[in-house]
Amino acid sequence: MRGQSLRLAKWHENAGAVGAEPAMRDWLETTGSLTARLVASSEAFRVRRLHQKLAPCSIEEAACIALPRRGGVWEREVLLLCDGVPVVFGHTVVPMSATASDWPLFSALGERSLGSTLFYDPKVQRGLLEFARLRPGHRLLARVRAALGADADATNFHARRCVYRRHQGLLMVTEVFLPAVMNLTAAATK
Repeated sequence: MRGQSLRLAKWHENAGAVGAEPAMRDWLETTGSLTARLVASSEAFRVRRLHQKLAPCSIEEAACIALPRRGGVWEREVLLLCDGVPVVFGHTVVPMSATASDWPLFSALGERSLGSTLFYDPKVQRGLLEFARLRPGHRLLARVRAALGADADATNFHARRCVYRRHQGLLMVTEVFLPAVMNLTAAATK
């Protein structure tokens, strides 16, 4: 049991609690659309969809999206690339109980950004951001390493997550900030 607890992240409501340096904290605390900020901070923005499939919900996520226990979810994982370089790993889960009217565009996103739909739909309510430093052994870091291969040698990854509501449907987005995000210009405001 102790080994599993070490692999879980400790989520905080304050970005300052995760020990991120000021430039990373600035990215973590982006209050508007992260997609819009990435677009403004690069010449070419792209979403690379890694997968979108049915999957078991993690113990860390179940309660946040109102699952009484680990159940099945629709899971989507992407890399957000700026000028061809991955800067953010995105992980989204939607309970299987959500209907097409709750999240009408989710199944058809393809290589489009989820953020571009969430921030421009007046029916979407955004919850509070939570922040964490992901430790080695965390399941999302294993997925980051699988997606990036040799480019994932850093051990200090910061993440944020947020639950969104549309009608009765919940959706949770977790964003893992990759070291290359620090190379982007701060062209966009928060």
